[in-house]
Amino acid sequence: MQFESYWHDTAPTFAGGAQGPVEGHYDVAVIGAGFTGLAAARQLAKTGVKVVVLEAERVGWGASGRNGGHLNNGLAHSFLSAKSALGVERAVALYKAFDDSIDTIEAIIAEEGIDCNFRRAGKLKLASKPQHFDAIARNFEAVHREVDPDTALLTESDLKSEVGSPFHGAMLSKKSAMMHMGRYVAGLATAAARHGAVIFERTAVTAHRQGNGRHSLTTARGTVTADHVLVATGAYTPSLFNYFRRRIVSVGSFLIATRPLTDAEIAATMPGNRTCVTSMNIGNYFRLSPDKRLIFGGRARFSATSDQRSDARSGDILRASLAEIFPQLAGVEIDYCWGGLVDMTKDRYPRAGYVDGVWYAMGYSGHGAQLSTHLGMIMADAILGKADRNPIKGLDWPAVPGHFGKPWFLPLVGLYYKTLDRFQ
Repeated sequence: MQFESYWHDTAPTFAGGAQGPVEGHYDVAVIGAGFTGLAAARQLAKTGVKVVVLEAERVGWGASGRNGGHLNNGLAHSFLSAKSALGVERAVALYKAFDDSIDTIEAIIAEEGIDCNFRRAGKLKLASKPQHFDAIARNFEAVHREVDPDTALLTESDLKSEVGSPFHGAMLSKKSAMMHMGRYVAGLATAAARHGAVIFERTAVTAHRQGNGRHSLTTARGTVTADHVLVATGAYTPSLFNYFRRRIVSVGSFLIATRPLTDAEIAATMPGNRTCVTSMNIGNYFRLSPDKRLIFGGRARFSATSDQRSDARSGDILRASLAEIFPQLAGVEIDYCWGGLVDMTKDRYPRAGYVDGVWYAMGYSGHGAQLSTHLGMIMADAILGKADRNPIKGLDWPAVPGHFGKPWFLPLVGLYYKTLDRFQ
């Protein structure tokens, strides 16, 4: 078993990184070479803007290369709760932004010729308990009527042709998609570089200063200046951007990937070949990979991934969950096990805008694979002074009380949600 992201191991390596010292002046400096930062850099470079991307590790190293490979439309919350929390207008706008995000990704893939196995598969929100189906049905009625008619409510009987496990019904979101995340992020980086973006890997930003209308960004390889800065680092935001560190809770998310399954095993487990998410608070998500592996993930432990030993413990928990949901795969070999960080906000809504002299987009709360490309392009347009299309502009973002960068309270949060799952 490899303790490495399946997406990283089975994707081409980005070969367009800039060499030599980090120096010079740019119109825009983007910190972070994940989906958000690369999409913004591509958008800016296409208009002739001089843009540099500074990545602490390598392209797609963070959440963009460590997720479950889902491009699910809809919100992290129920649409009903979003309307209550955000108001009808913003809830609808944010829901549609997720729809638009998948359209945006599909358009970029076509325009840039990125080979990443994109497919409109549809997503199933699976009811793990009978009472969960009642809540899913109420949410479906509102979604289907008010914002997304490309949805359907499936009964327990309907699911027999979709998933080889006894769930109690599901909501099907037909616009949802899947793709190979490693191939997409490498292709997006290649496209950004081809359009003129300068991308430095292994170039962590260690200092940031503002003055005289300019930003100065220091790295171990040199210093650049820029008129604008976009922070696109999510759960991996460095401590020098303390405003975001106090508002982002970095939570570990863990995944395993089986060996390639036989056609008979697929027919017995995932005949519908969609993306799937269970309804538990500490639930699981799964899909088939392009080479027929089952990629199975979840919040195995409420901690941040830190090393191979930590990932291995989480992998054991996920293996047990896999066997519980699909006992027919209880003994299947696991080829990959990996973890990553999710940039959670307190209310689990994303944030994007301008604060303390810098632009930002982050806080995707486990739903960033689909939204990040689109929001990165929206922020690029905002930097260019174009029409403001930010669906979350002005949404209040208070700091998490008692949080100063290291989420000491995660075990308590995990215990709370485990208790909810036991009794709800």
